[in-house]
This record gives sequence, C-alpha cells and structure tokens, in this order.
Amino acid sequence: MDMGDLDETIDVQDYMKAYKAGKKDYQTRLLKGLQPTLKVLDDILPSRGHYKEVSLGLVQIPMDQIVGTKTGGRSNAFSGNFMPILREGSEFSNKWMRLCASHVKEGIRDPIKAYEYMNEFYVEEGNKRVSVLKYFNAVSIPGNVIRILPPRTEQKENKIYYEFVDFYEASQINYIWFSRLGSFRKLQEAVGKKPGEPWSDDERLEFSSVYTRFSAEFNERSGGKLTITAGDAFLSFITLYGYREVANKTSGEISELVARGWEEYELGEDGKSIDLKMDPGSEKKPLLNRLLPISSPKLNIAFVYARTPMSSAWTYAHELGRFHLEQTFPREVSTIYYENVDENQAGAVIEDAVAKGCNLIFTTSPIFAPASVKAAIDHPEVRILNCSLNLSHRYIRTYYARMYEAKFLMGAIAGAMTENDRLGYIADYPLYGAISNINAFALGARMINPRAEVYLEWSTRKDTDYMENFRRNQVSIISDKDMVIPEDGSRFFGLYRLEQDIPHSLAMPVWHWGRFYERLIRTIMDGTWKYDDKNSSPKAINYWWGMSAGVIDLICSQNLPIGTKRLIELLNKTIHTGEFNPFSGILYSQEGMVQGDPEVSLSPEEIINMSWLAENVTGSIPKAAELQEKAKPVISQQGIEKSLEE
Repeated sequence: MDMGDLDETIDVQDYMKAYKAGKKDYQTRLLKGLQPTLKVLDDILPSRGHYKEVSLGLVQIPMDQIVGTKTGGRSNAFSGNFMPILREGSEFSNKWMRLCASHVKEGIRDPIKAYEYMNEFYVEEGNKRVSVLKYFNAVSIPGNVIRILPPRTEQKENKIYYEFVDFYEASQINYIWFSRLGSFRKLQEAVGKKPGEPWSDDERLEFSSVYTRFSAEFNERSGGKLTITAGDAFLSFITLYGYREVANKTSGEISELVARGWEEYELGEDGKSIDLKMDPGSEKKPLLNRLLPISSPKLNIAFVYARTPMSSAWTYAHELGRFHLEQTFPREVSTIYYENVDENQAGAVIEDAVAKGCNLIFTTSPIFAPASVKAAIDHPEVRILNCSLNLSHRYIRTYYARMYEAKFLMGAIAGAMTENDRLGYIADYPLYGAISNINAFALGARMINPRAEVYLEWSTRKDTDYMENFRRNQVSIISDKDMVIPEDGSRFFGLYRLEQDIPHSLAMPVWHWGRFYERLIRTIMDGTWKYDDKNSSPKAINYWWGMSAGVIDLICSQNLPIGTKRLIELLNKTIHTGEFNPFSGILYSQEGMVQGDPEVSLSPEEIINMSWLAENVTGSIPKAAELQEKAKPVISQQGIEKSLEE
C-alpha cells in the first residue's frame, strides 16, 4: 500500500467517524422531538422588511455558535451538530474527505460566508468546511458575516441581544453570552471600561486568554447541565475576585477558585434557586431534634454599615437592631460594627471582623453582596448574611422584610383620607421589593377609594423636584421615606397630609430589625439554621419575614377617624394571620391584566420580581441612566430588570 492509499484510508475512517457521530446525534434529537437536521435561517427570519442587514466584514466566528445554514438546500446533509449523515461513497462524502485531507495537510484558511442572527451563525457558503472543522474540534473559523437585526421588542432575549450589539460595537467580542439583562454593561464596567469605550487589540487578546481559561474549566465541570451560561458564571467570578486579579492567575489557580465556589453556579434557574423562608420556624424540624438540648457557642457578631447611624435612617434602624440583640442576649452575644463602608472597602472590613473572632456577620446593604460571598467561600466556618432580596448566593444567606404589607395599609388610609383622590408616593431605588411596595400602596388606596390615583416620584431620579410636581398635580396625601434619624428633626416621613407645606402625620411603617435579628439568632441557637441548610440544598436561603413575624408594623396617628382606625385594625389582623394577601384577586397593570382569577393570589416569587406598575399609578420605573450616581452601585446589585435597561 502506497502513501496515497494510506491517506485515502485515513480520510475514509475520519468520514465514517463523523458519519456515526452525525447519525447518533440525529437519533437523539428525533427521540427528544427536536429537528434532527440543521436549522435553516430562512425558516425563522421575520418577514422581509421587518429586519435590517448590517455587514460585519471578516469576523472570527466561534464554532460552537454556528448552528445552521442560510437556506434549506444543504440542511438535510448534516445532523444538527453539523456532522454528515449521507453515506460514504456519495459525491458529498468524497468532497468532505478531500476537505478533510486538505485540512490535515495545509489547514482550512478560506473564509466562509455566514449570517449572524441573535448571536448565532448560519452558513451560506462553506457548510462542509464548518463540518470538517467541527469534527476536528476547531475553536473558530474566519467568515464574512452579515448581521440580521430584528425589530426591537419587549422580549427578554431581544433586549439582551441589543445589549450585546452595543457591547460588540465597542469590543468586537462575540463569543460570550449572558442570560440576564444588564450583564454586558456590567462586564464592560468589570474590565475597567466606560460604557461604549472601545477595546484595544491587546485588551481583546488578554480578555480572550482569561475567558478561555475560565470557560474551559467551567464547561468541563458543568458538562452542559447548568442553566446559566459560561458568561454568567464568568461575570460572577470576576465580580468576586476582580478582573485584574483573575487575569494574573494561572489556569491552575483559576481552576482551584472555580472548584471552591462551585455551588454558586449550581443554584439553577432563576426563580427556582431561592428558598424563601416566609416566617420564623415555618418549616418545622423533626420533633426529636426540637426536644434535644443544643449547646451553642457564644456568637461574636459584626454589623457592616454603608453609612453612619447619624446620617442614614436605614443604618440607624439596623443599629437599633444591634442594640436590641445586646440587651436580649447579654451573655450569649457580643457585637461590633463598622460604619461608612463602601463596596471597595467591604472585603477588607469583613476580613478584619473574621480576624477579630466574629463568627456571624451582617452586611446591611446589597452593595456588600460580592464581598460577602467571597469572604464566605474563604471562611466557611463563618455565617454571613446580606440584607437584600432576590439575590441567589449559596455561600451566604440574605434577609429582608415584607414592607409591602404595611404599604398596603398606608394606601388604604391614604385612600380614605384624600379629598381629591390624588395621592403621592416617593420611592428611592427601583429594587426588588420596592415595586411591590408601590403597587401595594396603590391597591390599598383603590380598595377603599376606587377613584384614587397615585402619582409616583423617585427621590434618586436626576433633575427632579418631586414636591413641585406634587403641588402642580394638587397632591396633598403623600407616602414619603419610611423614617428619619432623630437628629434630622424632619417630619417628612411615613404617610402625611401636606397643608401649606407642613406635614401632618397619618401613619408610619416600622422596620423592627431588633426582632428580626433576635429571631434569626434563635434559629442558630435552636439548630433550625443547620436544618434549613440541609433541607434547602442546593438552593440559596432568603429570609423574607413580615407582619406575622412581628418584624414589620404600622403606627397610626391618633388623629385618624375612628372608622378608618377600625378598618385598618381589621385589615392588619387579616394580613397578620395570613387570611388576606394584598396581591389577591383580579389585578391590572398600566399595560393590562396581570391576573384574571378572582380566587388566586400572586406567589411570593411573583411579588418579589414585579416589574410592572398598578393601573392607578401615574409614573414609570426609571432606567439606570436616569438615576443619580449614588443609586448606581445599589442598582447594579439589586435593580429590577427594567431599571437595568439603558
């Protein structure tokens, strides 16, 4: 046998291996009810005239993003994984084998022609070249690409795609993808670039090196079984450890860090990765466990504050909670606190608390979440909790309170007390939980007064004078910030009637953080903490307690009419006992019906993830670009999807 015959035998063997891989993939897709052959772009494109074509020129196309052909002519020659399914001996197989031999000897260099649609590529010329290179596990192939731009819609995937288009314009990077809105903007920030700032060739090369090392480790561990993308995981990774620090690490060091934090990536799909604890002890331990005496070591607790108790009502409320702990557990608990901490200092502060022997740490702002997770991974013996809602982190727990229950009652009072049916609501940040507060207030008002309209203003929106807006709209009943610090002396908080620019209090919501912390400490002392952890794995645990737990309450003015007081007391009781859910029955948003069944209530997850405003709210949810700079760190961590849009 001469060398030519040997080469031909090798080419045939390669084709038969590719053919078998194609037939196997074909059968697997058939059994799953999927299209067994290549996707055809012409079959899924919007009708002509409803999209634009943009030439991208010569592009390095990632092989794993090539999913089909432009037209149906060659679709049936390949399985969905681009492996051939036509038998050996056909003209097709001969051409495939010649390309295979050419690639082995010289390498395939000629660019293909392709279309990009929603960041997936469809081949117009060069299907067999793609097939051969996929067989040899090539990473990419050069191609002259035309981008198909679909019309903008409100669908999440469409919005993410247009975020990618903006990112690509600056970076020329097409191989990273995210499943969450706002992620491309966060990535641009994480690598130290301003929005829209172009990348240099060196920056692209460095990023490719870093991302390739991480994604190789991530993909090997995940085996394609996780719902998050490698991009989602990478963004989380560099948020924790810092892009520059990760760029300087070896593949082995990256592998070790990925392994240590792997449970973060195993949380699963959005909405299914959080175990909401709605009330203390709502999930009881087995009787035997509750009867056994449990000895608990002394708890050394640190509180981390973004501001000082003298400058922030939020911090002041948590400081009152810290005092409550010291008074309630004088022998079992000792506390320290750190104030005026920003997100860049948080890691060092938490490390200092650990060094001082703290075995329980409360970080009281969402901006501290990344530093909290990193510290929890580094110190698994320390319990760390972050005050936030709807953040999925396995190594820390999060906690918040159902303030919307009190806001519903405040809305009912406002609806009863208004003389012109016009109410005002001042919100601060468009975060998870904030939208449910607004809507609960609006629903409470409308339940008492069907004509009630709520004028929504945001204190963090740029260039806005919300009080002037209220005057212009003749609004006199206003829901303002929940509380103020004692030194402030202001009476502009809670629910009040505004008369000649003087507020007259009607009601005030209360965050009982002391009771919250006390009950949380008891879950540690009685063993519930460990039981919850065991029975929630691999979900993240989020404590979201409300009036039934005594951590949220409402103080009403003595000047309320007796009938209004009695009504609020009755509503308060039904919410306390769980007999009434403010988000029950038929619900309408500004866009239309949200829920049409009068016997159904929104689930806790639906309440948390609200991104709509009730039909009797006049106003909108601001985008991140509309907010003041001070709002952006918080929005970046806990902003709802609409606020993350640019």
